Amino acid sequence: MAVARSALRKWEAARAFALGMPGAGEEFPWGEAVAKVNKKVFVFMGAPGSGYPLRITVKLADETCHAHALTAPGAETAGYGLGRSGWVVVPLEPRGAPAADLLCDWVEESYRAIAPRRLIAELDAR
Repeated sequence: MAVARSALRKWEAARAFALGMPGAGEEFPWGEAVAKVNKKVFVFMGAPGSGYPLRITVKLADETCHAHALTAPGAETAGYGLGRSGWVVVPLEPRGAPAADLLCDWVEESYRAIAPRRLIAELDAR
């Protein structure tokens, strides 16, 4: 399954943004990329070329951000009970999928929901 170039560019931008957060690192549990801070996942990023549509999954505790994310084409609450905690799966390939800058805003919101205060303070000081 070929990945649309625009979806791949969005995925790459969101990934780079996530990994640029203070204390962030990338791991590959379950064969997909995740961004972690303080040993906790703050973005599930999937894997280009995996045969699955490109998407990111973020934790959006802010009700307005959460509701907005769910308006994206194909977006849904995350499975495995994560949806109850505010996690949203956002597909990147459908027409009308969010732009990279909005995805990065959601990545930051997810980071702020997971990261320890000292790293959030470091982010705010940038």
